[in-house]
Amino acid sequence: MRVAFVTQFPVDPDAPHGGVESVSVNLVRALSEFDDLELHVVTQDATQSETQTGHWRNVSIHRLPRCSRRLLRDVTGPGRRRMRHYLTRLAPDVVHAHDTCGLLVKGLSVPRVFTVHGFIHMDTRLSGRRMPRLRSWLWRRAELAGWADQPHIISISPYVRDHLEHVARGTVHDIDNPVAEDFFHIGRREDKRRIFSAAVISPIKNTLGLLAGFARLVERGSDAELRLAGPHLDETYLARVRDFIRHNGLADRVVMLGPLDAARVREELATAAVFVLTSLQENAPMAIAEAMAAGVPVVTSNRCGMPYMIKDGESGYLVDPNNPDDIATRLGQLLESDDDRARMGADSRRIAEQRFHPGLVAKRTVEVYRQAVRGGARRNGRVLP
Repeated sequence: MRVAFVTQFPVDPDAPHGGVESVSVNLVRALSEFDDLELHVVTQDATQSETQTGHWRNVSIHRLPRCSRRLLRDVTGPGRRRMRHYLTRLAPDVVHAHDTCGLLVKGLSVPRVFTVHGFIHMDTRLSGRRMPRLRSWLWRRAELAGWADQPHIISISPYVRDHLEHVARGTVHDIDNPVAEDFFHIGRREDKRRIFSAAVISPIKNTLGLLAGFARLVERGSDAELRLAGPHLDETYLARVRDFIRHNGLADRVVMLGPLDAARVREELATAAVFVLTSLQENAPMAIAEAMAAGVPVVTSNRCGMPYMIKDGESGYLVDPNNPDDIATRLGQLLESDDDRARMGADSRRIAEQRFHPGLVAKRTVEVYRQAVRGGARRNGRVLP
C-alpha cells in the first residue's frame, strides 16, 4: 500500500518542533516497520524555493516550497493547488493528512484520512495576537469546511470527537497520539523538589498562571524548583514573565531552560518529581503523554482535552488554571507525598502503555488506511468506535 503522509515534518527527525512534528515523526517511524507499506512523507518548507526529495530510514521525504507566507491563504489557495497536483502525480493508495495539511488535500479524489491535532480558530482567539476575533472567524470557516469534507477522521481525544460530531460527515476513529519509544524507558532518578513544565511561553499555555500558582506554593514554605522548557513567540509576554519572576523573588527558584530537544526533555523527566501544564486550551498535549510514559505524575488543567488524559487523584491532579491556590495545593500535595508520587507515576505509565505506545497506535492507524482503501462508506456523521 502506497501511503502519502502529508504533514509538518522536521528537516532533522531527531529534533521535531511542536506537537504535530513530534507525532508525525513518532508515527512515521512506527509505520516504517510495516513491510506492506510504502511511505511517502509530503511536507511544506518555507525556507526553500523548489521541491526536494530525500530519504529517512526506508521512507521517502518530499519537501515542497510554501506558496504564500500567510498560512490560511496558502492552505486554501495556491498551496492547495500545488499539493493536489503533486499528490496526483505521486498516485498514492491513501493520503493521511495532519493538522492544517487537511485543508491542502480537501476535495482530493483519493482515499483520505485526516488527523485533527488542534482547533486553530480557538487557539487564535486566545493567542493575544492582532485582530483575534476576525482571524478566528476566518479559520473557523475554513476548518469546519475541511472537517466536513474528510471521509475518514482520526480523533486524538474525546474532546476532539465532541467538536466533530455535528460537523463531520465521514467516519470518526478514536486513536491517541503516539509517544516515542524512548520515553517509555527513561531511568528515573527523582529530585523530590523539582517541578518540570514543557510548553511555549505564551498566554494560551498560561505561563503566568502557572507562575502565580508556583509563587503561592513558595509562599507556603515549599523549597520547590520550577523548570520551564519551551520557546517564546512574543517578546512582550516573555518580558511579563521575567518581570513576574523578578518581582516575586523567584529568580533562584525558576529556571528558564528555553527550547529543548527530545533528549533533553527526557533528561528533565528523569529527575522531575512532578510534571505540570496549566494551559487554557489543549486537545491532547504531547508533553503530558510523554510525562506519563516516563512515569511522572501530572498536574494539569481541568478543561478541554486534558481531563481525558489524566484521572484526577489516580494518575495526577486536575486544577483550575485560573486559580493559583488550586495549582499550589495540588503541586504541594504531590511534592510532600512520596507514596502518592510513586502510585500516580506508576498509574500514568500503565495508561501510557495502553494508549500511547507507538506500535499500538501505528497498528490501529493502518487498520484505518485499509478501511479507507476498501472504500468504507461514509456513515452520515455517525461516530464509530
